Amino acid sequence: MQTRKLAIAAAIGLMGVSAQQAFAADLTYFDNFTPLSASAGATSTPATPITLSSPFFSQKTIADRATQNLVSPGSNSGSWDMITANESGPDAGRYLFMPFETGSGGVQRIDLWDSNYATRTVTIVAPGSQGFVSGDASRWTPWGSYLTAEESWGTGSSKGRLFEITNSTTAGANGGTFIQRNVIPRVSHEGLAFDSNKNFYFIDELNGGSVYKYVSANPNATSGDAYFSKGQTFVLKVGAGGQFEGNNGPAITGASTWEAITTATGTANAATWSAMVNLGGGNFALDGRAAADLVGGTGYNRPEDLEIQTRADGSQVLYFATTDSDINGNTGDGRSRVYTLDVNTGAVRLFADASTIDLATGLAVGGGFRNADNLSIDANGNIYIIEDRDGAVDDDIWFARDLNKDGDLLDAGEGLARWATNGTPGSEFTGLYFDKFNPNVAYVNIQHPADGVDRTIQITAVPEPESYAMFLAGLGLMGLIARRRSRV
Repeated sequence: MQTRKLAIAAAIGLMGVSAQQAFAADLTYFDNFTPLSASAGATSTPATPITLSSPFFSQKTIADRATQNLVSPGSNSGSWDMITANESGPDAGRYLFMPFETGSGGVQRIDLWDSNYATRTVTIVAPGSQGFVSGDASRWTPWGSYLTAEESWGTGSSKGRLFEITNSTTAGANGGTFIQRNVIPRVSHEGLAFDSNKNFYFIDELNGGSVYKYVSANPNATSGDAYFSKGQTFVLKVGAGGQFEGNNGPAITGASTWEAITTATGTANAATWSAMVNLGGGNFALDGRAAADLVGGTGYNRPEDLEIQTRADGSQVLYFATTDSDINGNTGDGRSRVYTLDVNTGAVRLFADASTIDLATGLAVGGGFRNADNLSIDANGNIYIIEDRDGAVDDDIWFARDLNKDGDLLDAGEGLARWATNGTPGSEFTGLYFDKFNPNVAYVNIQHPADGVDRTIQITAVPEPESYAMFLAGLGLMGLIARRRSRV
């Protein structure tokens, strides 16, 4: 898997292409590594707990729960989940945000520009605010605010809510303006995503859960109040719909359509009116799960995260992971799938599963690939798959090598490669996020470790020294050729 990017750029330059052009689609060193052959055992260094796949990757802890509760006792309930940053607006890229996936959920912000370890992290939504529980999702909006949501919904529940923090970059301690967006039906949330048309995608994390799309009546809104004021929600229906993927059946693929579960203003439609839930006190909500069943939405086996990839031609693909899907009910030989949905055509395809080639061995990845949970995408458009497994046993991050970005891993040289593995007992990786302003920096959380000290780890990639030498040699050769040409 090792590549020599700078040398390649120099070689391309010999053919009349500039180094700048050579690097136009090659923006990060994170895809330059040798696949790990196995998961890591327990770490002896909790602050640097990750086994990385390249000696040119480094790691450091930039925040931890123990420090936060020492500075501000009781401010941090732990189980740090999905990560995003302020991707637009003033000081873009300065802050990271993540919710607490606990029975007393909250949201914290990390100031990457603050060199003081003790002060850079602050809780901006206090644990338990508005009864918030099981905070999971994180997404920056097109209009410049932060979204999170509850991974909690079921019979008798009042949760399953989407929230927006409208002052996420400026809020002081416990000062976040935390607004529930009621137009979105109630589900057990995890992944959130916006496409280039500013349609909003989300999932229901359930064995039998569906994929949803909200189309705002105000897609170019400059505030959440306007964007979520009214709009229509749809559920994904593959083929005739009504299927349940389960853990003992084939992948559900093929042509798909979006079936409406609300009116254009966001209220239940004629087919889903019976899915309205009386929450008491004059409050009602649409049960997105029941509504999906009423219209024949496709049920995947515990869909989790979402990520959108933009291809070179501008078209987009939605990736989604299903953590409990399986072909034979035997987790020992692998479990989970990752699918793609072509945003333009509606075609649903299988991207990765236990039959995908492990690039470390040349064989099917099998039981090494289980419980795909989070998804992430780097500056080169590469997809990373983060497992929900056991730290210090088999909790890994997999790199999907899709050379031609065609949405499958079936071509020669393609497959999955173990990119990182977690050595913290009792924990799992969550929230891998690639910095949008520095393509060689990423962040990941070590969630709910046995010692109770959640951590945010920064991972940095640098080029190999020999690549620099080869690049300089290539530049020298280019200069020599240029001088000879000038004499002709």
